[in-house]
Amino acid sequence: MRDDVAGQIFEGLERLCVTPDANRILSAPAYPGIERIQAQFRGDAFDLHRHDTYALGVTMRGVQTFRYRGERRYSQPGRVIILHPDELHDGGAATEDGLVYRMLYLEPSVLFQCLEAARIGLPFVDDPIVEDDRLAGLLLAALGELDRELDELFVDDFVSRLADGLVQHARLPQRPLGSIAWGQAKAAREYLEAHVTRGVRSQELEQITGLDRFALARHFRAAFATSPHRFLLMRRLQQAKALIVEGEPIAEVAAATGFADQSHLTRHFKKAFGIAPGAWSSMVRAAGTPG
Repeated sequence: MRDDVAGQIFEGLERLCVTPDANRILSAPAYPGIERIQAQFRGDAFDLHRHDTYALGVTMRGVQTFRYRGERRYSQPGRVIILHPDELHDGGAATEDGLVYRMLYLEPSVLFQCLEAARIGLPFVDDPIVEDDRLAGLLLAALGELDRELDELFVDDFVSRLADGLVQHARLPQRPLGSIAWGQAKAAREYLEAHVTRGVRSQELEQITGLDRFALARHFRAAFATSPHRFLLMRRLQQAKALIVEGEPIAEVAAATGFADQSHLTRHFKKAFGIAPGAWSSMVRAAGTPG
């Protein structure tokens, strides 16, 4: 893949600047379990943070750098980025020329359901930077037109092929997956999603699933690569992010998404996304202005 892959991606997105002269984030239309963005910026944009999804993307222009699993990493145009759920990382441009990249955030449950029939667990790719033109092309098929919604049949094929690609790059051969109480874990997840803006007690989930809280925590993490508590927190933060994109005042967003106040939201937002809500709002607004 050539050094600058931006040209093939920005077709049809004339309203978007292709040079990182300003810090901007463009969010694509939502699809269940999948979030897609383009980010362009100079310098260090994101502090250390972790989220409960896979982060899979392609460096488009410039040199992308981030700390991950105790090392400083560098990705050049055309390289694939693979970051796993709950792994601390930051993000920035390694040179003064700035950075453009596209990223797809995939909930582990989407991948798990695809792999469940093969009785293998979620793959862990040890190296977060991969040279694989086929995998890069697959990701760019989903990231190429961010102004369009994803088609369900496309997503079915995309996730299947993506699972094969991740398993191929996994550090160790995938062992058979033990028995997971998938139905109970899914019931807990649905209950958390239905009550996302309030506190949910462990006893409620025990009554819903029939599992004790410790067994449920183990099964939930096996199915979704995170804990029930963090899953609920991240859903609140995703709602907050969507409201911020719509231009809602941050204090009102905090109240609407179950946080005690604006500072409470800001603290958790930075831990999850590596950037304060106000800075996120500014980058999103900048993406909507002509370059």
